[in-house]
Parts: sequence; structure tokens; C-alpha cells
Amino acid sequence: MAKWGQGDPRWIVEEREDGTNVNNWHWTERDATSWSKGKLHELLVGIAVENEAGRCEISELKQVEGEASCSSRKGKLIFFYEWNIKLGWKEFTMGMILPTKAMATQELTVKRKLSETTLQIQASSPVALGVRIPTVALHMTELFDTAIEQLYRIFTVKDLVQKFSKSPAVLEAEKGRKFQMFDGNISGEYVELLTNKKIVMKWRCRNWPEEHYAIVALNFVPTLGQTELQLDCKGVPVCEEENMKFCWQKQHFEEIQGLLQLITLNG
Repeated sequence: MAKWGQGDPRWIVEEREDGTNVNNWHWTERDATSWSKGKLHELLVGIAVENEAGRCEISELKQVEGEASCSSRKGKLIFFYEWNIKLGWKEFTMGMILPTKAMATQELTVKRKLSETTLQIQASSPVALGVRIPTVALHMTELFDTAIEQLYRIFTVKDLVQKFSKSPAVLEAEKGRKFQMFDGNISGEYVELLTNKKIVMKWRCRNWPEEHYAIVALNFVPTLGQTELQLDCKGVPVCEEENMKFCWQKQHFEEIQGLLQLITLNG
């Protein structure tokens, strides 16, 4: 048995660099109460709902009691909150519609707005509170029966992007320029473009934590008359890993394969 103060070194936890909280595996927590109160005021006051029953506008937060926290454990973000909120609003009815009907209709809409506000707070709180977002890296490959030049154009020409995504897009493929795809559900910025060789982007989904971006690199590799596309992505939130794979496999790769078939048929 070791003497007092001379413990077996196998059982001593040392302060060292590799003893840090890697990937937020251990429990970390931030008090989000004060920050959330300010965010609730910012997002709720001024909301106006208008329909055939009338118009209702939230004019003040009469009471905001409760608490909130943002935590991380085993690579996952966890949110705790409990609020008792009393709102003050102004209501204006229209025509002969009873005020009670206008009130009921608008109360449902305000409740929906409150639900949306909760999602917005969850999306923005990790960054605002300094909670490290657990992330993973992805690597995917896809073989396309087309020349590199054609495949590169599909990712960088607005009309072609809109064709494979089947939705409006805003983009100008130049370093430092921003882009939006799938009706704004995906956005980002071009970091590097090497014509017919490589595209690097800051890339995010709308529902990711506010201001959080992954780095997506697309490498175009010639392969016996075909083109292999190598996707490397770093910084994907752990909880979004499967959604990210689905987005690239189903909404990008498979849709581009279909577009290439149409281009071939139309000659």
C-alpha cells in the first residue's frame, strides 16, 4: 500500500493537454437565463398577426419568470428551459366579427410564433453563450459519367444549380462571394475555386446554430472518361450528421445524375 501523499501514479489524473474535454464528451453547462430574457423580448415584442378577424400586436412582455441553460454531453447539445410569460397586446377587430373569435384566432397564431421563437433561441444560444458545438467530419464520393468541365459547371453556373436543385438559387462563383440554394435553406461563401479541380465553401443549413459553418471541399478527379467527385466536410454538428449525408446524396448527387441524363438525351 502506498504511503499517504505517494499515490500510485496509475490512478493520478494529471493536468495535461490531452486531458481536455475532447469533443465535449463531459458535461458542460452555461446559464442562459439572462441572455434568453433579452432574446425573448427582442423576438416577441412587435409581432403582429393580421387576418380576416382583425389585427393583434404584442406590445410588451409584462412578466418573464423562469430559467434556461444550454449544456453539452457526449457530443450532444441539450437545452433546458422553463418560462412563465405574460404578454401585453393590442387588438383591433374588423367588421362584424365577434372580438372573442378574433382573440381565439390570433391567440393560436401567437402560440405558433412562440414555438418558432423557441427554435430560434436554441439555434443561436450555443454561439452566444460560448458553448462549443460538437462536430464530425464526413467523406463521400460519387462517380459521374461526364467530363470534369461539365460537372464543375453544374456546381458553379446559376442556371444549372437551379435545375438540379429544382429551386431558386443566388450565387456568383468567385472567391469571397456568398451563395444561397434550396430557397435559402442552404447558404455559405466561396473560399477557394480552382477551375475544374476544386471548390471550397463555408456551408450551413438554415436550422444549424446561428453563425456556425462547416467547411466543404469538392475535389474533381478524372477517372477513365468519367469524373469522381470527392466530398470532404469538416465541422458538421453531430446531431446533423445523417441530415448532411441525406442532403448530399439525395439532393445533390442523385439530382445531378438525373440532370446529366437529361443533358445527354437532349444532346
